[in-house]
Amino acid sequence: MTGKLLKIAVIGGGAAGMLAAIAAGRKGADVTIWERDPRVGKKILATGNGRCNYTNTYTDIEHYYGNNPKFAVSALSQFSVEQTINFFNRLGIAPKIEEQGKVYPMSGQASSILDVLLYELKELGIQICTDSYVKKISKEGKNFYVQLENDTRFKFDRVIISCGGKAKPSTGSDGSGYELARMLGHTITGIFPALVQLKLEGQYFKQIEGVKIEGTAQLLCNNKLVMEEQGDILFANYGISGPPILQLSRKAGELLEKGQVPIIKVILLDKITEEKLQQVMIMRFKDGPNKTIQFSLVGLINKRLIPVVLKEAGITDLNRPVSNITGQERQRIVSILTDWRFKITGTKSWPSAQVTAGGINTEEINPSTMESKLVPGLYFAGEIIDIDGRCGGFNLQWAWSSGFVAGQNVAH
Repeated sequence: MTGKLLKIAVIGGGAAGMLAAIAAGRKGADVTIWERDPRVGKKILATGNGRCNYTNTYTDIEHYYGNNPKFAVSALSQFSVEQTINFFNRLGIAPKIEEQGKVYPMSGQASSILDVLLYELKELGIQICTDSYVKKISKEGKNFYVQLENDTRFKFDRVIISCGGKAKPSTGSDGSGYELARMLGHTITGIFPALVQLKLEGQYFKQIEGVKIEGTAQLLCNNKLVMEEQGDILFANYGISGPPILQLSRKAGELLEKGQVPIIKVILLDKITEEKLQQVMIMRFKDGPNKTIQFSLVGLINKRLIPVVLKEAGITDLNRPVSNITGQERQRIVSILTDWRFKITGTKSWPSAQVTAGGINTEEINPSTMESKLVPGLYFAGEIIDIDGRCGGFNLQWAWSSGFVAGQNVAH
């Protein structure tokens, strides 16, 4: 194809799509981004609480999931964290590294990331077609045809599908990319929400909605520890949320998909052993024998948790003096404070999820180039592929890396 600019269509103008377009544009391709929303990069603005945690210095394959997480190794090494930080630095983003290796723009604004990407797209002469819903992609001979909702068709030499998964559909990712891939012969693994709040079985959640504690959450299945996370845990009317819960949710969703019964164990007081807590409780009861059982826990745990913890421990009269509490009842209170278990009944749905677990089967994609093994000239990037990461910048790093690799190779 010497002497002729390769015409590339990028379907989806999110993080992966924009990076792919830039990488292809820098190699001299004629690139058009097709975006169904009125603007590109909408999801970027919502990341990192509006500050955009755009990568993580601890990125390695351990932080990724999917039917074959090792698929991500090649892309992550071809466009590494260091290269990502340098790439954005050259565009104007000064990096600020925070706890647990999270990297943010020094400006503290997610809009900075989008601004510099848009500037670079403009500099490279990349066309962005917004409000353009692609309903079909077909391959006829060596050419690809991109068909919009109004049935207009556009001819391209190659195509990158990077329209995300189903998480946060308000940002444009409604799962339509899976259908485009299916039309071209690709298969999709089971998909479910990840980095999402958990719904639990229990009767007191309305009473403790909004209570936040710093504690430990464990995911159990068949009485075996699957995963453990520590940090701010937030109770809600449907169950539980907070960063540790989001990290556990991917594995919990996977277990639910397999028909298992996952359990969440909350350790409200995780800085003290059960034995030590027993002694603390004995001393508290001894020092204030006339206090009610309810008042005797003030200062030990969040006030709003007290009546619920006591009821869970089988104590219905909250005004009984502690001198009347039996050793067995005291033990039950200690057990709830150090080992409070709930059956996970499900996760919140797609609008609440930060990322999609599952996607296009990685066995059908070349990990070194992101090209389809089934359709030459078709490439994939980002969340639409069956790869997802932990919370903390890992998913955006996957978007940048897979987008870069797809963009580099599509323009060859």
